[in-house]
Amino acid sequence: MSVLEFKNVHKSFGEGTHKTDVLKDINLQVEEGEFLVLLGFSGTGKTTLINLMAGLELPTKGEVTYKGASIKEPGRERGVIFQSYSLMPWLTVNGNVKLAVDTVYPNLSAKEKDEKVAHYVKMVGLGHATTRRPAELSGGMRQRVNVARALAMNPECLLLDEPLSALDALTRANLADEIVKIWDAEKKTCILITNDVDEAIIMGDRIIPLNPDGTLADAFKVDIPRPRDRTAMNNDPVFKKLRADVTKYLMDVGIEAKAEGSKDLPDVTPIHGVPSAVAEAQKGMIDERFLDFSQLHKVYPTPKGPLTVVEDFNLKMDKGEFISLIGHSGCGKSTVLTMAAGLNAISKGAIKLDGRHVEGADPERAVVFQSPSLFPWLSARENCAIGVDKVYPKASRAERQDVVDYYLERVGLADAMDKQASEMSNGMQQRVGIARAFALSPKLLLLDEPFGMLDSLTRWELQEVLMEVWSRTKVTAICVTHDVDEAILLADRVVMMTNGPQATIGKIVDVDLPRPRTRKALLEHPDYYTYRQDVLDFLEEYEHGAKPKPKAKPATALAAE
Repeated sequence: MSVLEFKNVHKSFGEGTHKTDVLKDINLQVEEGEFLVLLGFSGTGKTTLINLMAGLELPTKGEVTYKGASIKEPGRERGVIFQSYSLMPWLTVNGNVKLAVDTVYPNLSAKEKDEKVAHYVKMVGLGHATTRRPAELSGGMRQRVNVARALAMNPECLLLDEPLSALDALTRANLADEIVKIWDAEKKTCILITNDVDEAIIMGDRIIPLNPDGTLADAFKVDIPRPRDRTAMNNDPVFKKLRADVTKYLMDVGIEAKAEGSKDLPDVTPIHGVPSAVAEAQKGMIDERFLDFSQLHKVYPTPKGPLTVVEDFNLKMDKGEFISLIGHSGCGKSTVLTMAAGLNAISKGAIKLDGRHVEGADPERAVVFQSPSLFPWLSARENCAIGVDKVYPKASRAERQDVVDYYLERVGLADAMDKQASEMSNGMQQRVGIARAFALSPKLLLLDEPFGMLDSLTRWELQEVLMEVWSRTKVTAICVTHDVDEAILLADRVVMMTNGPQATIGKIVDVDLPRPRTRKALLEHPDYYTYRQDVLDFLEEYEHGAKPKPKAKPATALAAE
């Protein structure tokens, strides 16, 4: 039986020449008890669609109905969980959930209300944190309170507007599993907005992509038995095919090759502040052990004594190699990267680049952070030019401008070079950050979760951009990430770190997949899921902060000691 229906719905904002059509000719039926996933790029109208279901927006044309009645305003039968938590900061976990219980059950006794609050708080796994306030909770815990509060309204239908997008990968996976368990136990109708394909497949009965033009695509049916285990699905042919089909569709309709190439890169040589005598002695950079991490340690002083965050980190990289550094939150990935950048002092051991010790920051080591850190009042071209002027002092002004324009074109910003950073989306700003890093012609490119703030589909697009530009420069690169697919897609080797403190390298996987790489091609490669399983197995072993015991030495080794 259909409980929620869209009939020829259109939604636009503004009037006249300022009118923007967001949704066009939407026809949709949601069955009672169904878990429907709406999947799409940023700006395709996903949130507008949820707002129409919730009664927070009204259609410009057509009708949205719930159980046959036209939706004109919010209703208790439709509970909404937004991306942001919106909790009362002065109330405890129980206090925030009790707001909903007081609204829905005003006639219950205080004891009965407390029992209901306890039921929903326990349902989301926060029974141990009932007296904590939002400021004392992690992002994942705050979102759990949000879920509990929505459930306490006892809605017939749950509307989930990207509720997991602000969370780290592990917390996101755990809370997704909790939501599916609650949906299964309560037999509610659920509609989830997301931009994550794996999340859509793990949670949904049906997946409907939103097209960039504001229309709905044909639905993909998820014929995978429940419960669905992430690790087991990695070897499931149905999962692999569905994942490839959905990914291909989204990339075909949403990701176009935006790089243009009217500019040629001038033949100019960067100067990275290396003393002339050293530069002369090092003509022709060394290829093997180009970057050498040797017995690297990072120790921070604390009131309880020294805390070793990274311990005995040893890694050798050849010139032109691309490595992904992956591990759970807090394992010291970014600490290693900032030491390599010269932004964080080395406590013990050494890092050598091209035969010289890394000491302090230098443009020869370009960094792209999660936040692009642009000067908001400067244009894309001006933001890029700052570093270029420093590392090409002998080049003419026109040559330096050609370097800037070349890389801005490569990242798809040919038409936005003079746009101020403050007027750009997060994705466009990160394009500028990538162009700026490559324009420095660095010896080493360091990427610290460069796409972590972006939605999944924008991340795919910029990964393609990064690979295209890197394939032209073959700069030695390290990318810190928590995304397994990103790690494999980019790297020659995936370096996995154990949990901190005292984190170190736990495992290294050589990725022998053809280049140049595209996401679509890799999903169809017979070895891709084997590499993925290797990384997933390692991360699962170290899940929830575990520190697995070292494997016992063989008897022969013990006898020799």
